Formats: sequence, C-alpha cells, structure tokens
Amino acid sequence: MKGWPGEPQMAYDELMARDAAATAEGEPITQVIFDFGNVLLYWNPEAVMIPRYSQRLVDGFLDNDISSFYDANDLMDAGASLEEGVAYVRERKGEPWASMMRYYVDNFRDSLTGVVTGARVLIDDLHAAGIGVWGLSNWQQDLYHIADRDCDLLGMLDGKVVSGQVRMRKPNRDIYEYALHSFGIRARDSVFIDDKAMNIVGANQAGIRGIRFRDPRKLRACLIAAGVPIPPVRD
Repeated sequence: MKGWPGEPQMAYDELMARDAAATAEGEPITQVIFDFGNVLLYWNPEAVMIPRYSQRLVDGFLDNDISSFYDANDLMDAGASLEEGVAYVRERKGEPWASMMRYYVDNFRDSLTGVVTGARVLIDDLHAAGIGVWGLSNWQQDLYHIADRDCDLLGMLDGKVVSGQVRMRKPNRDIYEYALHSFGIRARDSVFIDDKAMNIVGANQAGIRGIRFRDPRKLRACLIAAGVPIPPVRD
C-alpha cells in the first residue's frame, strides 16, 4: 500500500469543523497554521531514490506493507534518531529496504523539490490582511534543518513547531495544544491546513478547524468563504 496508512476519507479544500471544532464554526479566522510537506514545500521521496534504484524497488520502498517506510517516518517524526529509523526497517523488513532507508535519509535534501504553487503569495496576502501565520509539521529533528536552510519560505512564518524537536507528532492532540500554547493563540480563532486527512481529524479533536489541501485556488476560495480577507483569484 503506497502512502500513509490509516488515512480516512475526507474531501479536499473544504473547511472541516467536527468534534471539538464544531463550537468554532462561523467564528472569525484570525490565525492560519500550515503543515510544511506538500502544503508549503513539495516533499517527494521518490525523487531521492530514482538515481540509484529501479522503479520496482522504488515502488516497493514506498509501499508501507513491504518496507515499513511510513511507519519508520512516524517513529522518527516523534523523536527517534535517523539510526533508529533505519534499524526499525532492518528489524522488521530486512534488506534491501534497510539499505534503501539509509540512502534515503543520507540524501533527504533531494526529496524537497520546491515551493508549493501559490504558497508564498498566500502567506504574503495573509500577513497583509493582519492574519497570524504559523507552522506545525511532522519532521525528523535532524532532517528539519535542511528544509529550514534551503527554503526561505519557512522564515516567513510567525512561529513554528516541529514534531521531532518536541517529541510529539500529529495527529495526536497534544502537539496541537502545545502549538497553540507556544504561539499564544486560541483554537477557536484558528484554521489548520494539511494535506493529510488524519491530521485534520486531529486538529478538529483539539478544537481547531481544518482544511485538507490539494488545490491552491480552491484553498484560497475556501479561506475567503470562511471570511478571511485576502484577494480572490481573478476570473
């Protein structure tokens, strides 16, 4: 199975206010919290592997049932070291997957393939509208500096919480509550944007409305429909 295991069904680019977030429905949004990977900057692990491995092996590596790649990522995002991530794959799946995991983490920077379309302008527009702009991302602590160094977009945020640094990770409720406290903002004033449905569920359980991101135009329209005063896409 390719992709993150356990993803629930959820629409893209629609405002979700379920569970504890239902009480915030209709409240003004004054704070926007972004995930990083595939929301602000493109993350494509396949791009790392293509130079050294056949498509058959790459497909196997990105199938969690075969390689435990995504399980290892979850472990590292929660605070485990790179060595512990590689050992996790070795213990559960053996070779060639452990060697591929080692190659992946050693060449991680090649997985970051650019700024997501529209992200820079959206952050600029939110700032111009007086909206707080924050970051909350699952990221292994020893790999995060690569993104922070190479992507100046992250420096445009008012504050960031990175899972591996605080040893908590989405979709668990504690990291959302930690981020709110760290940023000094309220759940009911906020919306969280992530490409993974499970993380929107987690945000809702922490009282934060959420949007599962796919399309930059539709995301902008969704924010405008929720009352965020940013310029629309011209037609």
